[in-house]
Amino acid sequence: MTRFILAFLLSIASLSAFAQAPANPPVRIRGTVEKLDGNLLTIKARNGQDMTVKLADNLLVVGIHKASVNDVQNGKFIGTTTVGERDGALVAEEIHIFPENMRGTGEGHYDWDLRPNSKMTNANVASITGMGKDRVMTVQYKGGEKKVLVPENAAVVEFRPADRSELKPGAHVFVNAQRQADGSLAAPRVNVGMNGQVPPM
Repeated sequence: MTRFILAFLLSIASLSAFAQAPANPPVRIRGTVEKLDGNLLTIKARNGQDMTVKLADNLLVVGIHKASVNDVQNGKFIGTTTVGERDGALVAEEIHIFPENMRGTGEGHYDWDLRPNSKMTNANVASITGMGKDRVMTVQYKGGEKKVLVPENAAVVEFRPADRSELKPGAHVFVNAQRQADGSLAAPRVNVGMNGQVPPM
């Protein structure tokens, strides 16, 4: 009887873990544009692999522009990739500032794949304080709050609307694609670096 109960509990735990796992996790592609043929975008990924993504008919192209830490202000909706902690705060590798019409995009705190043990936090900036040459942000998202240490060397960029004509060979892009039932990749949005900027996220 004890063995049966243990097996039952293990099966419930397995089902719970399966239910919590994303059914179709995103395929994040970082690389440079090889070509754009109609709605098919071919990207040379950082690992050297050519990847083709079918773009949505109503594609959103977002330009990534270099910015500074001074552009990160209270009330802004930002995303930040962090790795590790220092003095009780997450340590930012980069910050990207969303325009107001993209507020709420990807809101929350979750695992990321830029580097081992990296996290992504998309949230509203509630406050900023100085700590020597660094700054500490308190960011708030639905259901949570984090403190983020922004060192001097953190990359800061801002998102602005862009045209699909920016998806030209050699342009640096970051794409959150979804694997389709037939194995192909599709995406409704492409983030493209402007003036040679490499998307840091």
